[in-house]
Amino acid sequence: MSLLLTSLFLPRPLPEVFEFFADAGNLQRITPPWVDFRIATPLPIAMRVGAFIDYRLKVHGVPIGWRTEITAWQPPHHFVDTQLSGPYWRWVHSHHFREVPGGTMVDDEVDFAVPGGWPIERLFVRRDLTGIFLHRQHATLAAFGVTPDTPPTVQFR
Repeated sequence: MSLLLTSLFLPRPLPEVFEFFADAGNLQRITPPWVDFRIATPLPIAMRVGAFIDYRLKVHGVPIGWRTEITAWQPPHHFVDTQLSGPYWRWVHSHHFREVPGGTMVDDEVDFAVPGGWPIERLFVRRDLTGIFLHRQHATLAAFGVTPDTPPTVQFR
């Protein structure tokens, strides 16, 4: 299994930032167009533990269905979506929000594993996830009208 980590500072209050990420419709807004990501579950989605969200997307042009469940919900500080079915063997995405001087820090932690193991992950998946999460960070900054002091980064462990 691998771990993807990102951090993003937004000069906005914690409740405003959490509300943006708690709206499942914004996920489609911040996902890169090349993924052709669509939320199949009717919006708005009542976010809570046990909420299911269905998506349609493309991985290298191949259509895939994806279903997640909200497995933790602690507004305005934390929520977790866990893949029930989709392209990964394991996908547990923890979203953390903390108030810091001048705004809110958004930390993403994705615990994942892929079919084919580390060769597939290193050759294809890390590159794809890096592109997706960098786009996500830039789109989030744009949604809040923010120009970052330093460029966003994605790390793997």
